Order: sequence, then C-alpha cells, then structure tokens
Amino acid sequence: MGMVMAVSFTRYGRLYYLDPGPHSPRVGDKVLVPTDAGPEVAECVWAPQWVSEDIDGLPVCAGPAAEEQLARDEANRRRRAEGRSIAKRLIRKHELPMKVIGVDYLDADNVFKVYFTAPHRVDFRALVRDLARNIKARVELRQVGPRDEARLQGGIGPCGRDLCCATFLKDFEPVSVRMAKEQDLPVNPLRIAGACGRLMCCLKYEHPLYVQAHERMPALGARVDTPNGPGQVVGRNVPSDTVAVRLNSGGRCSCPSASVCSPRRQHDAHYNSGETE
Repeated sequence: MGMVMAVSFTRYGRLYYLDPGPHSPRVGDKVLVPTDAGPEVAECVWAPQWVSEDIDGLPVCAGPAAEEQLARDEANRRRRAEGRSIAKRLIRKHELPMKVIGVDYLDADNVFKVYFTAPHRVDFRALVRDLARNIKARVELRQVGPRDEARLQGGIGPCGRDLCCATFLKDFEPVSVRMAKEQDLPVNPLRIAGACGRLMCCLKYEHPLYVQAHERMPALGARVDTPNGPGQVVGRNVPSDTVAVRLNSGGRCSCPSASVCSPRRQHDAHYNSGETE
C-alpha cells in the first residue's frame, strides 16, 4: 500500500499523480510539482489517501507553494496570455492558415512554445522572427494533429464527460473499426468518433473488458431460458452486464446475463438442491 495524491496545472485539466511524501495538502491547496523545467505550481484536486496497489516511481510532492512561487506562476500565466494574443494577431497579419491551440512559457530560458494546427505544412519563418521581436523571447512553433488539438483544448465527449485525452490518458494508441464492431457499436462515424473527429480512444482501453464479457455472455442469436420464458438474445449491454431477449411468447425483456447463462444455472441448481437436502 502507498499514499497517492492528484494535482492539475489547469482547472479541470489533466490529472497528475504524486507521492505526497511528508506533506498533507488539502483539496484546493497550491503545491509544487517537480518537472523537467523545475518545480511548478499546481492545484491539489485529490487529497493524499491510501491506495491498495503498490505504486512506485511517482514524483514526490515538493511541498506547498510559497508566495514567491505563486507570484512567479501568476506572472507566467500573464506572459502566456500575452504571447497567445500576440501570436494570433501576427498570424492574421501574415495571412497564414494557422490556428493557435496552446502556448507554453519557460521563464528560466525565456522561451515560448506555440502549438498550432494547419491544413498543410506552413512556411512560418517570417512569423517566428516577427513573434520573437514582439514578445522579446525565443519562439518555437510546433504543428499538432487533431488528437493533440483536442487534448490541449479540452472539452466534453459524446458520453457527456471531460475528454479522456485531456484528463487521464497519457499516450494515444491505435484504434480500429474492428474494436467498435466487437463492442456491438454501429459502424457510423458520427457515433464512434470523438471530439477530434477520430475514433474514440475509449474503444481501445475498454476493448479488453468487452472481449472478456462476450466470452461468458450468450452470443447474439443464441436461444436461452429467462425468468420470463424462453427466447432469443438480440442485444448485449456489457456495462450493465445484461442481455436483451426477444421472448417466444412475444415482447422483450432485459435480464442479467447470469440468469440466462447455462453454466451459472447449473451451478445454482446443484448447490441450491444440496442445501435443501
């Protein structure tokens, strides 16, 4: 067992997990998080608590943020907002087909990293020189794809929750239409695409759950006996562990998969009869 806490650098942004060490911050407290660029200020969104899993290798919280770190963080936020505004203005001036997605500022090196999207490769050499002259800092422009755009901007997915890529997913893994078919989803781009326009990431990390569930649930079209009578399986709902059955007598019913699973019925019949003897 170990203790874990979660922080976020932006409100409703991606969660980062830390080892609290000797510190006990509360939700809403500003703490220091070790990064490659040095300690950065983040907000505690999940107070330290014990977890059953053995978690090793997590960064250790560097303690509560002092007034000096808070002032530096606020100054960096203003610089990022200023850089974003200047970048948008100069992009319009240069008439480039670019859209600014995010801006990072490394105050230690006085470097701005501007992330943008574009329909094709863009010659932004003149823009970089103009940006560096107006911002008075070194500027790096990086073009990102649709998935990175959704991760940086955030938003709400088709499920009604915050985007997975903007909250907890660290890496993008390949997603295929086959995974949607194996999850009994309609192969309709409007139904299986995320906010980025690509296949939803949840199709990938939820896929093993569906594979395991389908191995123990009756197949579509299978003849089963239900508490309401015999029928044919016409649908499966893995999250609720139920199956939809069209009854021979007419109508439909939704039953727990265990109630129509032959091995489970045989198990219950055997042990229930053993108890009554």
